[in-house]
Formats: sequence, C-alpha cells, structure tokens
Amino acid sequence: MKKITAILTAAALVLTSAIAFAGCSNKTESSDSSASSDKATSAVSTSAEKLTIAIPNDTTNEARALLLLQELGYIKLKDGAGITATPKDIAENAHNLEFKEVEAAQVPNARQDVDYAIINSNYAIEAGLNPVKDSLGIEGSASAYGNILVVKEGNEKEPKLLALKAALESQKVADFIKEKYDGSVVSVVEKTTNGFDDSIDYAALKGEKVTIAASPTPHAEILSVVKDILAEKEITLDIKEYTDYVQPNNVVDSGELDANYFQHLPYLDDFNAENGTKLVSISTIHVEPLGLYGGKQTTLDALK
Repeated sequence: MKKITAILTAAALVLTSAIAFAGCSNKTESSDSSASSDKATSAVSTSAEKLTIAIPNDTTNEARALLLLQELGYIKLKDGAGITATPKDIAENAHNLEFKEVEAAQVPNARQDVDYAIINSNYAIEAGLNPVKDSLGIEGSASAYGNILVVKEGNEKEPKLLALKAALESQKVADFIKEKYDGSVVSVVEKTTNGFDDSIDYAALKGEKVTIAASPTPHAEILSVVKDILAEKEITLDIKEYTDYVQPNNVVDSGELDANYFQHLPYLDDFNAENGTKLVSISTIHVEPLGLYGGKQTTLDALK
C-alpha cells in the first residue's frame, strides 16, 4: 500500500510541474506575441502618418509649388498638368503628403503648424530666411516665372515708362541683385543698359514723376537703385509698397499708379483673365526661386 501511495504522489508532482511549466510557456508566448503586435501597429501608424505642407493658394504659385515637389521626386502629377495644377492633379503621392493652402504672404507664418512649407523667395527673405542656405530644396531659374515690370495696356510706349524700363534693365541693377541677394534673387536681363534709353528725350521728362507699386522685398529694394538712376535726369520715382498680390494690379489698371513690379507673367495672365484687367508686361527683370523649407521637420528625413 505504501508503495502504491508513493507512486501516486510522484505522478502528482510530475503532473503539477508540467502544468506550471505549460503555464509559464503560454505566458511568455502571449507576451512576445503582444510585443510583436505592438511593434507592427507602431510601424503601420508611422507609415500612415500624413506630412503637411503649406503651399501658396493662388493658382500659379500653387501649381509652381506642386511642380517643385514633382521635380524633387515627392509627388507625380497627372500627364498634362502644368502651371495650373492643383492637388487634385496629383497622380502619385507615395509620401502621403497633405496640403494646407495659404495666402502666399502668410506661408512663412504657417511653418510652425506644418511639417514643411513652400515659400516664394521674396516672402522667405522678409521672414529672415536665406533661400540658398535655408531651403531644403529650390527650383531652378525658370524664365516662365521671371518677375516683370507691368503697365496698363496702351501705355507701353510712354516715354517716362520707357525711362523706368531702361533704368530697371541697367547693369547697376543687375550688379545690385547679384551682390545683395547672392543667388536668392537672380537677374535675367540678357542685354543690360547703362541706365538710359538713347531714344528718349530726357530733357522733356525733367520734373516728371513715375509712380510704381511694389512688394517690399526684393522689389522696392531693387527700385531704390532705379530711383537714383532716374534722379540723374531729374525724374522722381515714387515707390508705393504693398504686401498683397491684388491691389498692385488694381491701382495700375485704374490709372492711380503708372506701373508695378512684384509678379511673374503666369500670375499676371491669370489675374487678367479672372478680373478683366488689361495689364501688360514690358520687361522681365529677375527670378525668385521657389523653395521648400522645414517647419516641424528640420530635414528631409521624413520624406525618405
């Protein structure tokens, strides 16, 4: 009887150990499985996170921003999408980019709320950014986006406006742009002048005043050089600064001011079409490369 009892006791001990071991084994597997699941969920969440990019909301600069992102390899636009492209024209968006459309002048202020921002150089400079050194990506000097001298249709041959044109196309202005902006703004005038037009009777313009609308940076700064050139012929240049893209065209179309200098041709064409204005370009002066800047993200690592 004692022998049978001993055998039963030993069997019970073995069974208890086996159950305990199995319990430990199941707990470990459950823990490992849970950890693996957490890691997988984390990986999915990271890859699914949207990256927000602030871009200008006007038709031409928005398209320009999208074309820059395509050039940098972050999106692909539908075939045929060009200088009027919108986010709806994006065919491939592998980085899950989400766009925040902002008035161009306000994009620098939106940087703190987004991952990245695409900013016009003039507004970048005003915000204390150096487009060459601070941008994470920048477009080339595309002539389609050259900043232009604009007048009301019919005034293209007015002597005082031709004098303004000659001064703006001068070598002095080209040199100023190169030295002042160091690549952030690029002169595109192919045949610079000495500041004057030989076909103009400057004596007859003595005492005349030319009024021009311009954005503060870099346009008004560049026009300060033009002002000195015209002063040599006793012509006064009155520079009116604006911080938006609408009023400078309205005041020229109404005849309140003689000219403006702040925009590129695609923007002007779109503005004329939408507003029925009759404004024309008489010269292309410089290009301000559009740049991609960091916001919450300070590098391009999130886009890799």
